[in-house]
Parts: sequence; structure tokens; C-alpha cells
Amino acid sequence: MVVVSRLAGELFITLGLVMLLFVGYQLWYTNFLAGRTADDAAGSLLENWDRDPAGAAAPPVAAAFEPGQGFAILYIPKLDVKVPVAEGTNKAKVLDKGMVGHYSEAPLATGMPADRQGNFALAGHRNTHGEPFRYINRLVPGDKIVVETRDAYYTYETSAQLAQTPPSNVAVIKPVPAGSGFTAPGRYITLTTCTPEFTSTYRLIVWGRMTAERPRSQGAPPELTSP
Repeated sequence: MVVVSRLAGELFITLGLVMLLFVGYQLWYTNFLAGRTADDAAGSLLENWDRDPAGAAAPPVAAAFEPGQGFAILYIPKLDVKVPVAEGTNKAKVLDKGMVGHYSEAPLATGMPADRQGNFALAGHRNTHGEPFRYINRLVPGDKIVVETRDAYYTYETSAQLAQTPPSNVAVIKPVPAGSGFTAPGRYITLTTCTPEFTSTYRLIVWGRMTAERPRSQGAPPELTSP
């Protein structure tokens, strides 16, 4: 009995250590890796845009990008968020790399910032793997969201939030998103993430309306330069 008790104790200690290591990996190391990957991706985008600004000959469309390809940078000044936006919402290719994913695949395909009308809908992790959308629940009407592309800066103003909805509620990313308060076509942005924290049971939604468009050649908008 003494031997069995000792073996059982050692087994529980080992299991406890393994669990602690796993939690540490999920909560810290995935954020470290994803953050580094996302920073590199954002840096590469900016470098390419500065080297080839003439690429703005035509507004970007979703079909122009490969799944997993970065094409924009999302800024949320209130939350100190700067994260690259990639095509598609594939977990391994996009979200787990710390990037934000654009809903671009049918039947959930959504618009692009340059579209004259449409809803630019994005998904991002709330916990682990960079967790770019961890605190989007703190956004309130009037808070700014900025999207930078090769051609322009697009500024959106937060207008509404849905604290919890089932993942099956895809109407929240429609061109005129259900529940947003918008009643007519316009130029919108939708941020989606999992909720409650550390679960994927429901989705948290934040909507915004575009308020300004500024050519990138004119420099960053005040939302990104004001202290």
C-alpha cells in the first residue's frame, strides 16, 4: 500500500506539472509566437507598400488575395491593437498566427474596405495565439477603428455591440448586418470573436460605420497620430 500510494502521488504530481506546462504554453507561449509572427507580417506589409506604392492602381478585391495572404492592417487605438488582416478565417493559417481573418469564403463572403457598399467582417482570437480581440467588449459607440491598405486608410466609428449570439447567427455579417441598428446599405465593419473568455460557445460582435477615407499618400489619419 505504501508503494502504491507513493506511485499514485508521483503520478498526480507529474500530471499536475504537465497541466501547468500546457496552461503556460496556451496562455503565454502561443501569444509570444503569434505576436512575433503578426508583427513580422505587419512589418512586411508596410515595407512592401512603401517600396511599391504604385500598386494602388485598382482597389483591392477579395478575389485578388490567396487564403492566408495578408492585405491590410487593423488598428484599434483605444485598445492599442495593431494587427495584420489576412484573407480567410482558417484557424491554422490565419487566426492561430495572431492575425485577424477576413470572412471571404462563400456563403460567408463579405465586402472589402474599398467597396462603395458592403460589410468588411473580421474574425480574431479573444484568448491565446495573440488574442487581438480580447478586449473588444470594451469598445463603445464613438470609438475609432482604422484599416490601412496599400491604397488608403479607412476610419470607422463603433456604433453597436452584441454581447452574445450563437455561432450559427451568420446574419451579423450580412451586408446590412442584423442586430447592428443599420437599416440600409452602407460601408460597415464587423468584428467577431468567441465569448465567454476561454470558450467558443458564443460569439461577441462589434459593428462600426465608415466615417472617413484617406489616401495613404497623405499620411496616417489623426486617430493614429494623436497622443
